[in-house]
Amino acid sequence: MEGAAALLEASGRYRILRRLEPRSFYDVSDGSTAHRGIFLDVETTGLDPATDEIIELAMVPFDFADDGRIFAVHESFDRLRDPGRPVPREVTALTGITDAMLTGASIDPVEVESFVADAELVVAHHAGFDRRFAERFCGAFRDLPWACSWREIPWAHEGFDGGRLGQLAAGFGFFHHGHRAADDCRAGIDLLARTLPVSGRRALDVLLRSSRTPGWRIRATGAPYALRETLKRRGYRWDAGGDGRPRAWFVDVARDAIEAEHEFLRREIYRRADLEIEARRVDAYDRYSDRS
Repeated sequence: MEGAAALLEASGRYRILRRLEPRSFYDVSDGSTAHRGIFLDVETTGLDPATDEIIELAMVPFDFADDGRIFAVHESFDRLRDPGRPVPREVTALTGITDAMLTGASIDPVEVESFVADAELVVAHHAGFDRRFAERFCGAFRDLPWACSWREIPWAHEGFDGGRLGQLAAGFGFFHHGHRAADDCRAGIDLLARTLPVSGRRALDVLLRSSRTPGWRIRATGAPYALRETLKRRGYRWDAGGDGRPRAWFVDVARDAIEAEHEFLRREIYRRADLEIEARRVDAYDRYSDRS
């Protein structure tokens, strides 16, 4: 079978996608200091952490070096949870999770806290989504640094058409059972172990460097609704507010880009040259959380 696949690839007329096979290690340890990471994914009843519920939580621990090499991949934590109400049909269609699968199922926050006790970093492919649900469910996640394998690796600059897990997997020549939490975690770890095609760097190395670098959050509070597309094109995202935060568009930038961003907002959005605009420092401990 593999021979036939190789022949098809060699013809230049076909692209072959191989099923992702779970791995227990990637790089052989050479004695370098190893850190414990957790790749996390949740499936939920919807998009709002304030009103929706986790129905599946998966975490896969892995050991990594400072330079992004991944050593061992450990046994996963994968639990289902009854949300106490019917699962929306569109969620079942996406994940395959049915009401019957969830009846009576529960996740113990104490067990979750114990599982992440040794973690030095939590990675999620959509950390802005997963972190808010995870923190609401178990307070231990509030004290850990988080990184986003979607936003903090420049996939487009590395030649990929999109940043979704399935798109990235296809770009590297594999596929997996998407939209089930544990499968997504293992696919995410496999992506982090890969060498990026343009820069030649390990994906996890790029992610670690980004995660360790503080950013500055600029909020365009009260920006005119008519200019929302201008903000989107600039890279701003919408924050629906909560916990004392007003609703606003926001963007995270490096320190040396703060003044240019302020100038953009004054000139293109508010059209007031004298407007004071705040820039707030964010790092891996509060990035992607409701606190930032």
